[in-house]
Amino acid sequence: QVQLVESGGGLVQPGGSLRLSCAASGSIFSMYTMGWYRQAPGKQRELVATITNAGATKYADSAKGRFTISRDNAKNTVYLQMNSLKPEDTAVYYCNAQHLVFREYSYWGQGTQVTVSS
Repeated sequence: QVQLVESGGGLVQPGGSLRLSCAASGSIFSMYTMGWYRQAPGKQRELVATITNAGATKYADSAKGRFTISRDNAKNTVYLQMNSLKPEDTAVYYCNAQHLVFREYSYWGQGTQVTVSS
């Protein structure tokens, strides 16, 4: 079992930046691929970025060049640095942990709201 707690969301103007954090506990952090997903009102949850335990990353096209995912295995924390934010980035952002081997073991945080508006 993995517990995930996100933080760092808030209200930001277009063009601004935010850094989301997700602290994990309850299991061996390095055994999980970590990811950020988001869900806007009336839309399905979508992938933003993932990072493996080895540091390999994957980004949605909408995030490439603006967002950076990183992890600190010593602190059991994954980050999402978001720059050049746009109103369409407004959503609830969720942290996900998926076991490297037993992929059916997938856990979600409670989400953090990001609102991009002037």
